[in-house]
This record gives sequence, structure tokens and C-alpha cells, in this order.
Amino acid sequence: MLAFFSNAAARVRRDEKGATAVEYGIMVALIAVVIIVAVTLLGGNLTTTFDKVACQVGGKTYTAAVPASGNTAAVAATCL
Repeated sequence: MLAFFSNAAARVRRDEKGATAVEYGIMVALIAVVIIVAVTLLGGNLTTTFDKVACQVGGKTYTAAVPASGNTAAVAATCL
């Protein structure tokens, strides 16, 4: 009976590598979800920021888009 428990305990100790790999896989998946959500939420702001910087690096003036009152359609910003 003691040999059975000793063998079982030894098998459990050897199988920890598989459990660790699964834990790392779950962490990587959660990190990927966080990155996807952050990029989705901040994507529009980042695009505007990069467009503004690119315009200024080119020596031009960035004019922000301001929609007319009551107009819900997006107005594109310009780089003059």
C-alpha cells in the first residue's frame, strides 16, 4: 500500500511540467486579449496622433476636424 502512494506521489511530481505549460498558455492568452482590447479602444486616438506628428514632421500645419453643428458625420482632418 505504501508503494502505491509513493508511486502516485512521484507521478504527480513529474506531471507538473504539463500543468506549468498550461498555466503559461492561459497567461499568454489573457495578455493577448488585453492587448487586443487596448488597441481597439485606443486605435482611433493613436491614428490621429500619428497623423498629427507626421504632418508636423513634414513642416505642415495639422487642422483638427470639427463637424458642423447638428451634423453627426465625421469630417476628415487636414494637413496644410
